[in-house]
Parts: sequence; structure tokens; C-alpha cells
Amino acid sequence: MDWDKLRIFHAVADAGSLTHAGDSLGLSQSAVSRQIRGLEESLGTTLFHRHARGLILTEQGELLFDATRSMTKRLETAAARIRDSEDEVYGELRVTTTTAFGTLWLAPRLPMLYAKYPELRIDLMLEERVLDLPMREADVAIRMKEPSQADLIRKRLMGVRMRLYASPEYLRQNGTPTVLPDMSDHRLVCQHATAHQVAAGAALVRELMTYAVRSTFTVNNYFGVLQAVVNNLGIGVLPDYLTEDFPQLVRVLPDVESAEVPVFLAYPEELRHSKRVSAFRDFVLDGVIAYRRQRSAMTEE
Repeated sequence: MDWDKLRIFHAVADAGSLTHAGDSLGLSQSAVSRQIRGLEESLGTTLFHRHARGLILTEQGELLFDATRSMTKRLETAAARIRDSEDEVYGELRVTTTTAFGTLWLAPRLPMLYAKYPELRIDLMLEERVLDLPMREADVAIRMKEPSQADLIRKRLMGVRMRLYASPEYLRQNGTPTVLPDMSDHRLVCQHATAHQVAAGAALVRELMTYAVRSTFTVNNYFGVLQAVVNNLGIGVLPDYLTEDFPQLVRVLPDVESAEVPVFLAYPEELRHSKRVSAFRDFVLDGVIAYRRQRSAMTEE
């Protein structure tokens, strides 16, 4: 089977368009079309349904696309390992984590990583869905639970708890609750208990809702909760790692918190010797150590 035709087929299937695939490959639409027709003739089957809005894979096309996708990931892995044989840390590193941790903890610290490795390119993918690391949907993951796959290297970074925080201005205007039933006199800012989040956070929200909270504002990620809290909207359920970067937040009801949520860094076994992965791992671990020291200092004060 012609590898060049397979490469072009994969680009077309991925883009859903001859024109877009041609742009990415540096080929004309007619050249791409000829290659696809040649591949269909060699296989004796139709790979695409053609219509005015673009191309849709046939059942046979889906089978071939699954195969080329697997081939592409293996080639990417091989290329990454070849690049990592060099002494310098450079190239793309795909990192996945949750929206909250990525925007509120990781992203603010990335300038320090880029200052040390200016040739590194981080592709940060923020989503609650757990990406498949062995299938190379990402190179490194930071997850709010221990990964279950056996072929991953994992490192526990820290434990996180969801706690209650408010701005000084909100508390000045509305008073500070001293016991849980006082929450009925305040606006609770949180993720909805049914939203995709760690179970410990959802359990705390459900508990708080039993106190007949008079007003609520719900948003589907902690970044939104934080923005509402710092703008004096109410008392928010937020992860405790925010206290280092947002020291102005006031913890409310200090005895109220969620169960601990473990935070793990994980990457595939095959990337064990990757210099890009090692550089990122060490950077995150250094950040966690600094965070722990800061939190210990704040606790002692």
C-alpha cells in the first residue's frame, strides 16, 4: 500500500475537506483528489461519501482512518523519542489537566519554565475528560485522582481540599458566618453539585445546600467561581491551592472543608527518558515544593 497516499488520505479524513487537507499538505485540491481516487481504486472500495458540505467517511473509510490514526501516533512517538536523544530540551509537549488547575495554578507558573527552556513549546489542553496517554492524546497529564492504567509512570504531587472563601469587601458588607447554619444568610458561589468535578467538591456543595442557602450562583468551573468571589458576589467553594496566588481571599468557616483530593502527574512509560517530559516534571515538582513551603509558612503565622 502506498504510504504517501495513506498520508494524504489521513489528512483528508482528519480535515473533512480536500481543500483544507491540500492546504495543510502544500498540495492542490486536484492533486489530493487524484491521490484519493488512486487509493480507492487500489483498494477496490469507496472511502468517502461526497456532498456539498464536505466529505464523510464510509464504513471502509472509518476502518482505514482508525489504522492511519494509530500509525500516526506511533510515528509521533518515534519522532519524539528521536528528538529526545539530543541534549537540548525543545519541541512540543502536550499537557492535559483540568480547567481549574491549568488556569489557576499551572499557567501562572509557566513563564519560569519558558525562561529556562525557551525552545520548548507547551500545548496545554484544559478539559475535564481524561485523555488517553498511552494512545498519545497527550504526553503528560495532571489529574485529580491516581491514574488506573498500568503502563503509566505516576507521581503524587500534593493533596487538595475544597474550602470556603470570600473577599474582605463581601464580608464587610454581609458579615462573616461563624457556624454552618449562618450560610442561609449568604450567597453561595460554587459548581453545581451535578457538574463534572471531583467527588469531594460535589459532596461539600451538597452538604452546604442542606442549610437552606438563600441565594446561589453556580458556574461550571472553579475559574468562574474565583472571578465571582474576588468581585464580591458571595462565599465560594474553591480549591485551597489558590491561597498562595490570591492571599487576599479570606477563609470562611475554617472547620468546613472537603475530603482530600490527590493530585497526580502521569506520563507513558515510553517517555521515561524524554528530556522534555523530565524538564516539565521537575518544573512542576519544584513548583509544588515552593507551594508547600508557602502554605506551611501561612499556617504557622
